[in-house]
Amino acid sequence: MPNTPVDVAIIGAGPAGLTAAYLLGKAGYSVTVIEKDPVYVGGISRTVEHHGFRFDIGGHRFFSKSQAVVDLWNEILPDDFIERPRMSRIYYEGKFYSYPLRAFEALGNLGIWRSTLCMASYAKAKLRPKANVRSFEDWVINQFGRTLYSIFFKTYTEKVWGMPCDTMSADWAAQRIKGLSLGGAVLDGLKRSLGLNKRPNDGMQTKTLLESFRYPRLGPGMMWDAARDKVLGHGDTILMGHALKQLAEDASGRWRVTATDREGKSVTINAGHVISSAPMRELAGRLHPLPTTLPQASALRYRDFLTVALMIKSPDLFPDNWIYIHDSKVKVGRVQNFRSWSPEMVPDPDIACVGLEYFCFEGDGLWASSDDDLIALATREMAILGLCDPAHVTGGAVVRQEKAYPVYDEDYRDNVDALREEIETRHPTLHCVGRNGMHRYNNQDHAMMTAMLTVRNIQAGARVHDIWSVNEDAEYHEAGNEGEQTGIAAALGSVRAVPERLKAA
Repeated sequence: MPNTPVDVAIIGAGPAGLTAAYLLGKAGYSVTVIEKDPVYVGGISRTVEHHGFRFDIGGHRFFSKSQAVVDLWNEILPDDFIERPRMSRIYYEGKFYSYPLRAFEALGNLGIWRSTLCMASYAKAKLRPKANVRSFEDWVINQFGRTLYSIFFKTYTEKVWGMPCDTMSADWAAQRIKGLSLGGAVLDGLKRSLGLNKRPNDGMQTKTLLESFRYPRLGPGMMWDAARDKVLGHGDTILMGHALKQLAEDASGRWRVTATDREGKSVTINAGHVISSAPMRELAGRLHPLPTTLPQASALRYRDFLTVALMIKSPDLFPDNWIYIHDSKVKVGRVQNFRSWSPEMVPDPDIACVGLEYFCFEGDGLWASSDDDLIALATREMAILGLCDPAHVTGGAVVRQEKAYPVYDEDYRDNVDALREEIETRHPTLHCVGRNGMHRYNNQDHAMMTAMLTVRNIQAGARVHDIWSVNEDAEYHEAGNEGEQTGIAAALGSVRAVPERLKAA
């Protein structure tokens, strides 16, 4: 029951929250999870179903450099992974470019003159890089040159984030694309074009160059539905349709977490620890008493997201898993082809299902548009892109995802650091995890890693593992003395049983 004291209360049933709940329950801790969505677990990694058609909120490949994460996926969902080929392209000025770039194809599409400009611009950037790199624009130009930046980065990035590239922090580029170089991509493409490189990409290479990936046959939500069932199987509780209202620490160091359902009825959870994957801005506003860093937390921003799924009369429209749309003539940013993710996502062999992704801010014109208007917009834009005949569209559905992406503006790092320091100093039993919980644009495996390390911290009774050192490349630097076993293998070892002193009072 919610009012029964538990060891740990968890805010959010996404990848981070459910990973923590599953591992804690497995080790003997009592757990209660609150989740705002009344139907789906998995957060942005859920799979939505509409008349038998399944679609992602974005695409979620299952690959990780952490064996511990891979082992956990296999433990939770042992029999339902399929191996899928990866194919993605860029649409630019009416032409398609393979992504990663293929040297001869790119030269042919761009033409000799523009290709020459790209290489000259690249050479200039390498010979005379900008010394003071502050923005996304600075970072990408230094890496690829101004011409390639303008072709393959600027339009798409500004469409995704709704802000000029010169006002975005360089942190985002360094985190998301730091393993990819123009020289490496073109050289790899050249070798493959000539048949000189047939070695499969096994996931240990740059993540953007992966040639195949594992995927649950019914979408990523299948993983998190299974995790939910295992959490419930431990005898723990998940309160669906409950939003965080307030959390307060009492004089004894225990927490009172209050949540309300969709009818306004409140429940209070008494817990020894709280793990929060809620957006940091939201968490700060619910803490009692309010943190002194509330102004900084309130300045954190988020980018929201729409998926418009269209059902189209066609066995298949194109072979790609997804296509990036680098074109200002349309508003769509990316198009997913769900049959290419898994044939079982689409129940009718004569109907294709695609998802058009629109990036927006909650409350703006796109977000506020009716579902019918959004389906009509998506249908028109598919025709503009030459991807389907509008007459073949048989239906559609719209999913709105708030706070899909934490925004990396110029001040975000200072704001996050201020709130983080106050939470860690004043509330040692309050733990932030996951993408929005840490305001970091992490993939789901890294969100899981932050939860796995947090479980270890709770077991140890101290923050012995620095979850903030988990980054996009799965690098991890464990806090500890020189000579101790370090790295992700040490940090993510087997979960110990719960010490009696930490049991719920």
